[in-house]
Amino acid sequence: MNETQRETLNLELLIRAGYGLIYVLSPEEPRILEAAAQIGRRLGWKVYEWSCLSGLGPRAGPPDPATLAPAAALQAAAKHREAALFIFKDLHPYLNREHQNVIRALREAAQNLPGRQQAVIMTGPVLDLPPELEKDVAVSDFPLPGEEEIGALLDDTAGHPAAGPDRPGDLSGPAREEIIKAARGLTLVEARRAFAKVLVRDGRLGAGQIREILSEKRQIIRKSGLLEYYEPDLGLEDVGGLDNLKQWLAKRKLAFSDQAAAFGLPAPRGVLLLGVQGCGKSVCAKAIARLWNVPLLRLDLGRIFEARLGGSEGNIRRAISMAEAVAPCLLWIDEIDKTFGGQNAESHDGGTAQRVLGAFLTWMAEKKSPVFVAATANNVSSLPAELLRKGRFDEIFFVDIPNEEERRHILAIHLGRRGRNPADHDLAALGQAMEGFNGAEIEQAVIAGLFSAFDDHARALTDWDLTLAAAETVPLSKTMREEVEALRRWCHGRARPASESSRMKAAARLAAKPGAAGR
Repeated sequence: MNETQRETLNLELLIRAGYGLIYVLSPEEPRILEAAAQIGRRLGWKVYEWSCLSGLGPRAGPPDPATLAPAAALQAAAKHREAALFIFKDLHPYLNREHQNVIRALREAAQNLPGRQQAVIMTGPVLDLPPELEKDVAVSDFPLPGEEEIGALLDDTAGHPAAGPDRPGDLSGPAREEIIKAARGLTLVEARRAFAKVLVRDGRLGAGQIREILSEKRQIIRKSGLLEYYEPDLGLEDVGGLDNLKQWLAKRKLAFSDQAAAFGLPAPRGVLLLGVQGCGKSVCAKAIARLWNVPLLRLDLGRIFEARLGGSEGNIRRAISMAEAVAPCLLWIDEIDKTFGGQNAESHDGGTAQRVLGAFLTWMAEKKSPVFVAATANNVSSLPAELLRKGRFDEIFFVDIPNEEERRHILAIHLGRRGRNPADHDLAALGQAMEGFNGAEIEQAVIAGLFSAFDDHARALTDWDLTLAAAETVPLSKTMREEVEALRRWCHGRARPASESSRMKAAARLAAKPGAAGR
């Protein structure tokens, strides 16, 4: 049973149970209309459709132009006596105080229609119910098409004349599965367009066209305004140090595979990276997606919040649904503490942030889809306890200032990235000169050294250039020494070290002293 069939049966169950008002949440209007038509045929009920352009009328007949206004259409529906389904398309713009007559007509329909074997089905891509209707409306989420439906569409599209007889494409075995997975998260219309675009351009559908399908998915996600689709351009080899974190991630590289599921392993839930600014937490989040070869989606929590009542909660649900549709994927939330930090304090936004946090935490605890959440935070002391408890994330890692060995590794990475041979430089001496530097500061020291060499007739970069650049830099570990030490004390015993640095050992000794803060 595919997703459409499953949700059609659920919708029919609501109708049989006597729900007079049903809101079907989905951007795919044609699938909803076809599902309603199937239900009408099985029940022997007539099906009527309404839109603000044509009015209310039978699905296969002419509409009544006198019912263009939604209140008039609802009143006309109330006069029908035969068993019927009334489909109202895009009614959500009228569900507000400016159209109180529409709300009143719906409330009366909720009381009268079930006794006459009738139901009003409202369709729309967003859910924004007024308080008057919250108790009367049943909400049904119509999911995006699953792999079975996309596969059927792919097989049908492959027979399109544009495919040509000479280059039909390889649609068997792994190639077919890869194309179907690449199209997950698209509506049937969007998937059909993506396949057709590939056929028109290349005359074939095969594994070589997956990138084009993924580019279509990037466009869809970008248009949502809530998620950003990133092409991971960095791997774990571009991250210096953090061996504990890298080993943990490597063990879970095949966690989303069928073999892992057959072995009895659950899909990993997520990881929270705590630590000092500029030490590579965000780079690690990107590198995970490349290591595991899954799409990377960035959730900008600042875009979630809006002034409209209930809009923020709806946005977080939409973002989560989109991530689940694209799964398996990595959902990256950068600096989560800036949005959810201090939730224990009194809220001045009417509780919106707490409700958004509650919706997010509930999803984190109960999610079944393979969406791996990689969140980063700097000011961890302000994070709510319910976000840090076990069950939300698989592991919490503390990313500290790099030690000397890690600084040498980071130096070599940034020198090599800018076309310099690390072997031409005394990395040991330079690593000592950059004591206390984080990864971002080491990168900027390399860039500053290159500017000095370029300004001096574009000569070769020397260790003196790098040493001078380091001497002119006051690292964050000095300017914010107290905050960094407090963070280390907080994370000791609460988070797993991303690397076994000497500072973590020093923090353990410090925390073990009588009266030390954070014990």
